[in-house]
Amino acid sequence: MPFSFKFPYDINPEFKVKVAYCCMEYGIHQPLKTYAGGLGILAGSHMRSAYELKQPMIGFGILWKYGYYDQIRKEDQRMDVLFQEKRYGFLQETGIRFSIIVSGQPVWVTAYYLPPTVFNTAPIFFLSTDLPENDYLAKTISFKLYDSNPETQIAAAILLGTGTVKLMEAINWQPDIYHLNESHALPLLFSLYKKYNSREWVKERLVFTNHTPEKAGNQQSSLSLLEKMGFFCSIPIGEIRAITGTEGDVLDHTLTALRFAKRANAVSKLHQQTLREIWNRENDICDIIAITNAQNYSYWHDEEMYEALHVDNDKKITERKKKGKQALFDVVADQCGEIYDSTVCTIVFAKRFAGYKRADLLLNDMDKFHRLVTNKDRPVQIIWAGKPYPVDYAAISIYDKIADLCKNYANCSILSGYELRLTKILKSGADVWLNVPRLTHEACGTSGMSAAMNGAINVALPDGWFPEFAKDNVNSFIIPPADKNLPEHEQDRIDANNLFQTLENIVLPVYYDHPDQWTTILKNGLSDIIPRFESNRMAKEYYEKLYI
Repeated sequence: MPFSFKFPYDINPEFKVKVAYCCMEYGIHQPLKTYAGGLGILAGSHMRSAYELKQPMIGFGILWKYGYYDQIRKEDQRMDVLFQEKRYGFLQETGIRFSIIVSGQPVWVTAYYLPPTVFNTAPIFFLSTDLPENDYLAKTISFKLYDSNPETQIAAAILLGTGTVKLMEAINWQPDIYHLNESHALPLLFSLYKKYNSREWVKERLVFTNHTPEKAGNQQSSLSLLEKMGFFCSIPIGEIRAITGTEGDVLDHTLTALRFAKRANAVSKLHQQTLREIWNRENDICDIIAITNAQNYSYWHDEEMYEALHVDNDKKITERKKKGKQALFDVVADQCGEIYDSTVCTIVFAKRFAGYKRADLLLNDMDKFHRLVTNKDRPVQIIWAGKPYPVDYAAISIYDKIADLCKNYANCSILSGYELRLTKILKSGADVWLNVPRLTHEACGTSGMSAAMNGAINVALPDGWFPEFAKDNVNSFIIPPADKNLPEHEQDRIDANNLFQTLENIVLPVYYDHPDQWTTILKNGLSDIIPRFESNRMAKEYYEKLYI
């Protein structure tokens, strides 16, 4: 029987604009491994809020046969990478078949459907080329999220961009707005341009979100390679140069999206300033506004802790935090063979390992680090977790350096398998949620939001979302930042010194000497994170500021 799509819930009349939300990764729930990190988890929260608000939005993504990767350990406890096939019985096969052109050859595509009732999300379609009609090379397009082969990455962009347009035709659904959540699906705009033969038509309906100022997240590609692979949907290269404003031999994906979109958004106020500094020198770009990221309260919050907060039961909050710590310590004991103490201040650094996030900032001064972790009067337990890109060998070396270090300290551990289930356990068990990016490099950094929803106190540099939330010594602790214009090694030295001073002279004395004050700061974090950093607010703002 042919697949027939009808919107599966009654649309809230406040939200009349139909939106196609196009994203390369979705972090919705632990069983569905179609995400790498913050971008996917943010998209998952957006899809959950779109469902809760009953917005007419559909998500479009790719069903990655091997996911991102499974993080495992080598014999010596260092990190290793495993690609293992994933299977999902809860996804519906649509039976839809259509072809796209990649490198001059037809590639067959199908789609799988995630109904809203499975994980409480807006409807989402996942594209796949893993079909018997395709040869092995064509099948690999949907094998690995962020494949290290540049040509496979381009093919995945064609699949997501052009495939989304063709899938919408197949299900007979016409959106009012096309939302590119990052520039990965850029062929979507070329497909629409070719279909309607009008840049203005596309510009009236396309919006764009940028999630990072980092070079690695703002792709640039050879025009000739893109043309050869079919990125431009057979539009002549001269016309591509004209409509994108490209003068050289390299296409800037982010700049192209900014030139084609009617409006774009940064994901925090500070990120908006950074993007404007980067892009405002370019001509013909759209306005860049700020819509700060947020996380879904229904999915992330600790219900018992909020119940205790609402009746002002400090004892229950403290007991709940100890219970969360014990659940985390069970994971530490299982993976690392260490038994931790729930009365000891537990510091957690957990996020995607990337250079600018500085997972090893605590190791910048080993004398101070040793003093911190061997202090008997104010002891600490430190837990790291995070997944580098599987071929980011510099980030993997940081993971391995920390793994080696943890062998020397019974109160230091690094965990593997950092996905949605583990991140929730880490946030429930952390006393301190540490975030120390190099200033202006963290576009938002949403992990601290959901950490606060679980009674973890943010100790962070004032980057990304944090300046919009943080009240020093009231709902969090702010680490004084180094001058962002200093050389990176100087920033690292100064930030590390300020981190140690903040922990040793402010954070730990409050934890051990003033427990009532600590509980008050924890409660203020629980209160202040809602509703400003809850994704229903964010999903509404997208309609009010970006779509309409």
